[in-house]
Amino acid sequence: MENHTPRQLRLIEFVRARGSATVEQLAEELGVTLQTVRRDIQRLADTGALARFHGGARVPSSTTENIAHQQRQQLHAQGKARIARAIARQVPNDCSLILNIGTTTEAIAQALLQHTGLRVITNNLNVANILCGNPSCEIIVAGGMVRPRDRGIVGEAAVDFIRQFKVDIALIGISAIESDGSLRDYDYREVKVAQTIIAQSREVWLAADTSKFNRPAMVQVATLSQIDRLFTDAEPPAPFPSLLNDADIRLEVCT
Repeated sequence: MENHTPRQLRLIEFVRARGSATVEQLAEELGVTLQTVRRDIQRLADTGALARFHGGARVPSSTTENIAHQQRQQLHAQGKARIARAIARQVPNDCSLILNIGTTTEAIAQALLQHTGLRVITNNLNVANILCGNPSCEIIVAGGMVRPRDRGIVGEAAVDFIRQFKVDIALIGISAIESDGSLRDYDYREVKVAQTIIAQSREVWLAADTSKFNRPAMVQVATLSQIDRLFTDAEPPAPFPSLLNDADIRLEVCT
């Protein structure tokens, strides 16, 4: 997996926040020449991080495949860290949680390392590994098939395992929130686990940076009406404020 430079990561974030951007906009934002931007766009298009068009770049339009885990760890890292810290401040000690697959939930796990008395169920081996650093946390890992690219556990065995529990709070990430209010992801096996997590939780807290709004993905996980709280790193774009209000979701913008 190719590692992107800090400038290229800034370029990706700028494009993902807007859906698309021209070479001129990117040159002004990054403080570099048009030629440098064009070279970066070509490299990023070659890796699949962005799609190139004449005069600019846009978010890849695939609804079937997420970008790679290593790239997602780097993208919006500061926003994810702010979201994670805000959620950790709201999570009480001595409660039960489920954390699902995703780089945002991994950031949340890192932010929970000082909590006491937590009982955490997860289908994310990265989350389990992080929380092993908290001796006051009991970690329960779902059984099932491990997806090598991100160490997520998916499939019917994971669904059956999670059905045994009812927890205080589900802390979930998502790949996409579409303008019809649907929460979406790419792998139907992961989606079935996420749907079970939502069903087995007394409250559902969604952690989603602003790149997730208006992003396409193939499989519906849930709708905004099934979410109690949304933590994000900037004000959501239209039409999401009205959708959140209609769904009576408590919004927290983590700045």
